[in-house]
Amino acid sequence: MTVLPITIWGEPVLHRRAAEVEVFDDELRTLIADMFETNDAANGVGLAAPQVGVGKRLFIYKYADDDGAPASGVVVNPVLTLSKVSGGLPDPDEEEEGCLSFPGGQYPLKRAEWARVQGFDGDGKPVDFEATGWFARVIQHEYDHLDGKLYINRLIDRYARKAMKQAKNSGWGVPGLTWMPGVDPDPFGH
Repeated sequence: MTVLPITIWGEPVLHRRAAEVEVFDDELRTLIADMFETNDAANGVGLAAPQVGVGKRLFIYKYADDDGAPASGVVVNPVLTLSKVSGGLPDPDEEEEGCLSFPGGQYPLKRAEWARVQGFDGDGKPVDFEATGWFARVIQHEYDHLDGKLYINRLIDRYARKAMKQAKNSGWGVPGLTWMPGVDPDPFGH
């Protein structure tokens, strides 16, 4: 297994819809293993293929949940069904997100409290489970990457302005920027 570099906001693969996975083979399984290794090295709870520069519709997660879903897994070609997202303002103490592709930034965001996840595992076998609370947030966050969105694209104006200021001050927004988990400093201080 290999730790892969993580793309940073501005890399084109992060801003376009990823392609459906059509072949479940050893190459796909190697990518999945490398994504788990990268996620562990980055102290992440999830990682989507576009975050490692691969424009395919799959993500991995590693998050212990009380609802009976596996504590870690992969979902290939996922389909999400979500509960309604509250219209209230996000709670800055309880609803803050971060993203490995927007390193170091953490901003409040409202998400659906429930998600049903359907898709396939790395061998092409069906996957179907529900996620609630923080786990539902993780799933929605990773799924957004497959549609070319980062969580900062969903922020309310005042937090979006702060995120854009962070990106500008960091020199992001251009292709070719990455960081290497386990080599570069952990942007979230784990």
